[in-house]
Amino acid sequence: MASTSNQSLKDLQWLFQSIQTESLNLKSISFHLSQPTSCCHQETQDSIHINISSDSHFQFSKILTLLSTSSKQNLLQNVEFYQVEWQMEEMTSLEVLLDGSENVKQLAFKSNRLNADCMGKLSKMLRKNESIKEIILSESRIGSFGATLIASALKVNSCLEELQIWEDSIGSKGAEELSKMIEANSTLKLLTIFDSNSITATPLISAVLARNRSMEVHLWSSERNRNNSSKIVEFAPESQTLRIYRLSTSGACRVAGALGWNTTVKSLDLTGVRLKSRWAKEFRWVLEQNRSLREVNLSKTCLKDKGVVYVAAGLFKNRCLESLRVDDNRFGGIGVEHLLCPLTRFSTLQIQANVTLKSITFGGRRTKIGRDGLIAILQMINTNQSVTRLGIYEDQSLKPQDIIRIFKNLERNASLKCLSLQGCKGVDGDLVLKTIMETLQVNPWIEEIDLARTPLQNSGKAEGIHLKLGQNAKSEPEVEVDLLKDMPMTVPKSCRVFICGEDFAGKTTLCNSISQNFSSSKLPYIEHVKTLVNPVEQAIRTSGMKVKTFKDEDTKFSIWNLGGQHEFFSLHDLMFPNHGSASCFVIVSSLFHKPNNKEPKTPLELEEELQYWLRFIVSNSRTSSQQCMILPNVTMVLTHYDKVDQLTDIQNTMNVLQRLRDKFQGYVDFYPTVFTVDARSSASVSKLTHHIRKTSKTVLEKVPKVYELCNDLIKILSDWRSENHEKPSMKWKEFNDLCQIRVPSLRVQSRNNQMIKKMETRRKAIAMCLHRIGEVIYFEELGFLILDFQWFCGEVIGQIVRKLSCNEQNYGGFVSRKDFEKILKGSLHSQIPGMGSRIFENLDASDLVKMMIKLELCYKQDPYEEESLLLIPSLLEESRTRTPKWELITSDCVFVGRHLECHDSSHMFLTPGFFPRLQVHLHNKIIGLKSHHGATYSLEKSLILININGVHIRVELGGQLGYYLDVLACSTKNLTETLKLFRELIYPAIQSLCNGVTLTENILRPECVKNLTPPRHRKTQFVPLAKLKQALLSVPADGMYDYQHTWTPVFDSGRQVVRAGFDFARDLLSDDDFREVLHRRYHDLYDLAMELQVPTENNSDEPIHDETGKIDPSFAGIAKGVEEVIHRLKIIEQEIRDLKQEIQGLRYYEHRLLTELHRKVNYLANFNVQIEERKVPNMFYFVRTENYSRRLVTNMISGMTALRLHMLCEFKGEMHVVEDQMGCEMMQIDNRAVMSVAPYMKGFMKLLTFALKIGAHIAAGMGEMIPDLSKEVAHLAGNPLMLGAAGAAATAGAFGAVGAAVAGRSRGRSTNVQQDMKAAQQWVVDFLRERGCSTGKDIAEKFGLWRVRYRDDGQIAWVCRRHMYTRANEIVEVPL
Repeated sequence: MASTSNQSLKDLQWLFQSIQTESLNLKSISFHLSQPTSCCHQETQDSIHINISSDSHFQFSKILTLLSTSSKQNLLQNVEFYQVEWQMEEMTSLEVLLDGSENVKQLAFKSNRLNADCMGKLSKMLRKNESIKEIILSESRIGSFGATLIASALKVNSCLEELQIWEDSIGSKGAEELSKMIEANSTLKLLTIFDSNSITATPLISAVLARNRSMEVHLWSSERNRNNSSKIVEFAPESQTLRIYRLSTSGACRVAGALGWNTTVKSLDLTGVRLKSRWAKEFRWVLEQNRSLREVNLSKTCLKDKGVVYVAAGLFKNRCLESLRVDDNRFGGIGVEHLLCPLTRFSTLQIQANVTLKSITFGGRRTKIGRDGLIAILQMINTNQSVTRLGIYEDQSLKPQDIIRIFKNLERNASLKCLSLQGCKGVDGDLVLKTIMETLQVNPWIEEIDLARTPLQNSGKAEGIHLKLGQNAKSEPEVEVDLLKDMPMTVPKSCRVFICGEDFAGKTTLCNSISQNFSSSKLPYIEHVKTLVNPVEQAIRTSGMKVKTFKDEDTKFSIWNLGGQHEFFSLHDLMFPNHGSASCFVIVSSLFHKPNNKEPKTPLELEEELQYWLRFIVSNSRTSSQQCMILPNVTMVLTHYDKVDQLTDIQNTMNVLQRLRDKFQGYVDFYPTVFTVDARSSASVSKLTHHIRKTSKTVLEKVPKVYELCNDLIKILSDWRSENHEKPSMKWKEFNDLCQIRVPSLRVQSRNNQMIKKMETRRKAIAMCLHRIGEVIYFEELGFLILDFQWFCGEVIGQIVRKLSCNEQNYGGFVSRKDFEKILKGSLHSQIPGMGSRIFENLDASDLVKMMIKLELCYKQDPYEEESLLLIPSLLEESRTRTPKWELITSDCVFVGRHLECHDSSHMFLTPGFFPRLQVHLHNKIIGLKSHHGATYSLEKSLILININGVHIRVELGGQLGYYLDVLACSTKNLTETLKLFRELIYPAIQSLCNGVTLTENILRPECVKNLTPPRHRKTQFVPLAKLKQALLSVPADGMYDYQHTWTPVFDSGRQVVRAGFDFARDLLSDDDFREVLHRRYHDLYDLAMELQVPTENNSDEPIHDETGKIDPSFAGIAKGVEEVIHRLKIIEQEIRDLKQEIQGLRYYEHRLLTELHRKVNYLANFNVQIEERKVPNMFYFVRTENYSRRLVTNMISGMTALRLHMLCEFKGEMHVVEDQMGCEMMQIDNRAVMSVAPYMKGFMKLLTFALKIGAHIAAGMGEMIPDLSKEVAHLAGNPLMLGAAGAAATAGAFGAVGAAVAGRSRGRSTNVQQDMKAAQQWVVDFLRERGCSTGKDIAEKFGLWRVRYRDDGQIAWVCRRHMYTRANEIVEVPL
């Protein structure tokens, strides 16, 4: 025995020597005491296993001491102790070792014995240690005392990450102390406790949850059977899942309390834990307060009705839970009813309490759903818009008919994607299968139906269901197609009749009489109710608007009685037809001022009244008529005609009507008969009723077709209103449900994105079509449709106008949103007895406010503040402020003004609703700008004031009926930048609202803008922009830069208020406008250069030879000057800055082209001098007299009469019209004249076009005789007459080879050109001879021309008297 012991000691001695000689690099050491022998075994190069026998226990302390003194102790990382009975000396050595070893990470005590002193020493070591990451205490009997000491140490320890205590009964006290440690310690990452009593779990997990510790927790217990341990609680922070396997009721309540403010748990699983209502009451608070919990599983928890009621109550305020399972519990129908209550809406005005829960599962063999539960399920399916998964498991109470009702209600649900009926006994029978298939046909959004363990599945009949689900999920190839192309079109079946007129005209009485002429049997019940109050309506003025609807066979008539009070005029645009909708108009006018007044209206008053409505109709119908090419149909009705006594008054009235017919002919389609009726008598109105019926059907045939579905939906929407208490509006979801169920062609049949997008596009297109034809009011952004125009325009808007116009709280058009909604709520009550408030349960006052804002009837003062004041421009009053002036004028300010006037102000105007909507539209547009910061915006009745980016803008509405707008600006920016702001901000807003009215842009005099001259004094102080541009184009290049526009003075009562003056065109036009003028001039010069074939600069000085014998001269290519013109065009595109430099270049090329032009004209004048030796002038033209004015004839047609032949003065380079020339009358144009003269006229028109474009002297004197020659030349070029034998020539006679060059340089045409020129000149000679005008005296008398010869070249010309005297040294008279 002694030798064996010595050998063991040797082994330990070797260990001592190795430690002392530092030959070992140990990272891991394990001590095993109470072993039979003492020895050491080196397992790896850096780990060693040391066995120490009971009688060598003293060696354990020595080894610890040697290790603590070794210089390699810092390599040590893991230290384990097995079966060690610790003494203070050994614990002190361990303390020294740990203090010197900074890299020890793990410390394990397994089956150790630690007395109180040693536990205290260990606690002290842990307090100050900063390296140990993991401590394991297993079967070391530390008890609650040891756990307390460990907990106190870890409260201050900031490095330990893992704590494991295995099979040490720490008790409830130790657990409580550890829970306090958890509250203080934030570094611990893993806590594993295996205890004999499960009570230890509650305080530990509660502390982890309450302090939101991201700590992995595993709590085990072997309380029931020490041989079979089980897990109590598990928390995995990575998945944020808390699983509780077994806990007492009080423990579960404590855990629930800790979950209230917890943010680390997303999934809570309590499956199998027996819970009571006391826990459910605590959990209600958790659901109300917690913001992180996403999934809760309460399956098999024995919850009864009371417990479920508490859970349901928590769902009302919960905003984060997404999945809840309460299946296999013991509640019944009452529990189901309460559970689904927060997921259900019981009124369309009610907001669903919980919208975050996506999945809910209940049922089970012990759950009795019953009748109450079934009703709750059906209501939830009908109204819920958030739940995507519904599970009803193992139910035995629902019958097949109950399952059928569930699937029937699923037809309207678009949110549920998965329905699970696992094990439900009621899922059985062919009728259930049929219902499921029908539901899937209507509802394609269901992705999964789980019928596992149901009789239907067990019988093998559910295969068709899965096949249909697969078809609904099938995706179609994405092909770019027109989604609306295959929707059939048809004639509309709904027509609107607008009754227009002033107040007290008898419109309401007339409407009532018309309604009585329709068959009463065809009137809906609602119309019968309204008819009962007709006598009351007859005694009261109509406020706002009234609409009556009638049916005649398959045609629907809507009679719209527009309110005649002036305060409602600004709202008439809202209900006016657009985009070619079927409508006709009846203008009603009383011949007397009031029904009880015997004072008749004067013809002037009657004319003004009727003219307003005609202009209103034309202004609003212009867009429609342009698109569908039909004129608005207008019928005139005169009331109180029976009171007219004198025949003179009747005749005056007829004269007024005839004048209006003549004036608006071509703008409206007047019915020939003027109806004179007694509005109170149905018999008197019968003919008018028949006319309305007949005219409406005629209009329906003419207007553009609508989608066939629109006619179907009109009937479907009417039926929907009848079924829903005549609701005046519907949510977009209700419209979608209606389309899905009742309109197969608008039904989504597959849930793939392309199909859903296609059907959504179609539904919106149908809704917009219904909006355009006046059946609904729909805007995509608002999410609802107004179905009742009368209610919206009459009740809602009418009440707003009436109440706010007399409301003292209306501060300058502003009204608080609270007051506004209060007025709107007054309109949300049924005016029909017995209907109740359910009519408007799907509409809220805030929805109406949004509609008003969308219609641009008002806007929020602060768009970012929900309760901001609302401004209603139509309530603004006229300003009573003093004379307006600009806020700040500096020396560098630029004053810009534009006068936008109706192109045809005698027939159209800016309607009363235009400017209030412009005020809102501009405000919204400015707020939407990214650069609007600092912008100010204020309004008055007919004025908009804007200050944006240093530009002060005034937009003023002017004219008696608003036929013009003045846009004035005082700007710190230059003219071009200011006008750019006009054209990018102001003009588009105006154009978007003025329907078919065309506005012409005029330039206001800057001085009037600067002084803010009153509108009445600046009526003549503007010039049309197009006219000024044309004036610049008509002057030579020398005068373009310094061209001046002269302003006339303005006098008021003999006093001069605006003096005469002038402004340079360059100061009135922006750089862009001036460049446009230059651009057009360059193009004109380029075209002329192409026509004239300008020679190159190298040949420009060569002598010009006589071209008499050369009918089609040829030049080599385009001249260098033309190339320079093209170069100049490129410079213009690159933003020309120096206008003077460009004009100088323009002058050079213009001079060369004018020289060539005059050379060609001179050649034309002297062409073929052999014909009668130039005994008659060659340059002639024709004039026709129309309405005391002369117009140039540009096209010759056989049979034309009342023409006069005129001659031009032919002096070289200065050809012009001779003033006061008598000319020679032509009685009629025959075929010979056309054949001979037409080709010449075509060339002459082209010559005049070019001459006018470059300001050549050749067109001087033509003035207003010249029409738009560019159109005339195009007309002549395409005239079939010109393509005959006489019309094959182009303009080469006038321009040499010009016509041939443009047409492709065809050489074969020169012969025809020569013949045409000879034919035209010979025709003139013959014609004058026939008229007895063949002598020089006769020609001088009729044409004011004398025959002369040039002294330099001897050519003959016919010149005027002025040239005879001023150029006497250049010519000599050669009389005949």
